[in-house]
Amino acid sequence: MELGETSSTSADGKMEEDTGKIHLKRELGLISAVSMIAGTMIGSGIFMSPQWVLYYMGSPGASLLIWAACGLLSMLGALSYAELGTVIKESGGDYVYILRNVGSLPAFLLAFTSVIVVRPASIAGVALSFAEYVVAAFFPDCQSPQAITKCTAAACILVLAIVNCLNVRLSMSIMNFFTAAKLIVLLVIIVGGMVLLVMGNTKVLQNAFENTATGFGPVGVAFYQGLWSYDGWNNLNYVTEELKNPEVNLPRAVMIAIPLVTCIYLLVNVSYFAAMTPQELLTSDAVAISWGLKVLGTWTWIISLGVALSTFGSANGTFFSGGRVCYVAAREGHLPDVLSMAHVTRLTPSPALIFTSAISLILIIPGDFSSIVNFFR
Repeated sequence: MELGETSSTSADGKMEEDTGKIHLKRELGLISAVSMIAGTMIGSGIFMSPQWVLYYMGSPGASLLIWAACGLLSMLGALSYAELGTVIKESGGDYVYILRNVGSLPAFLLAFTSVIVVRPASIAGVALSFAEYVVAAFFPDCQSPQAITKCTAAACILVLAIVNCLNVRLSMSIMNFFTAAKLIVLLVIIVGGMVLLVMGNTKVLQNAFENTATGFGPVGVAFYQGLWSYDGWNNLNYVTEELKNPEVNLPRAVMIAIPLVTCIYLLVNVSYFAAMTPQELLTSDAVAISWGLKVLGTWTWIISLGVALSTFGSANGTFFSGGRVCYVAAREGHLPDVLSMAHVTRLTPSPALIFTSAISLILIIPGDFSSIVNFFR
């Protein structure tokens, strides 16, 4: 595999005649940009964590307000990032913005923690979540073997590494497909909830704010749980150099993707409340599966498939952006030069992606999903 050094951006992704240096190619249009944000945000959170927001807030109405407020907060943050991205047209997200505005030392510290800890832990956690849902389908009456779950998670990471090293367009096509698939599954949940509401299942929403918790503590923890499901709103800023016409497409993608995800999250939660009582929600280990058992019956496998597709698509988005942080940090001299190289013909940051994959695989070996999430936090 031939590799070339990189040091600056290029719009066409071709080798410059005067320097012989290679740059990543602008492959991402508006649809891919929207898919990048929405596809990374919608992981396993909306299928798994609504009960925790309800647990801390105490009532369906208050929990819906928290979900809406988390969406608004994410939108405000994303718009601020969009402004930064249109001024500083470089990939790297947080790292580049701190480097250009604060200085080299804090940027190095951020790059080191992001490349060694945060991004690999996030990828490993999402891959394990995907593996748990896939493997559980083959062990319906007993707990899934840890060895098989970890091997499946490792296979997920290796597949993502190969796809992202081969071609940016292929990676984004997979992202677009999985984003569409998970939106269809969420639409099934939303339509099912609307049907239940039309049939008169509105008892939970009639006293929506009864038993609402007060105080900063419960509200703060509920916000934390809700924002976990919105994580990924800033992912597009990590790949600004590969975005076509970033001055236009970056803010447009933000203004399309985040309101879309917020509306979907609210409608899905309403559907959960239409099908289940607060007590049933709080005692459920997987809210979406419990909803499926009550509404879809034998077709509940659609929800399980949706969660698997959702987590795989989210892992792809996290992997895609995470490799760019490593690549840009190496280009700026904060990591070994070999990580700043790109493939001559494929124009992908292969060494950075391989390095990110290796760290993620190492994290899978000793840990499970819970320990990796705690490590990530």
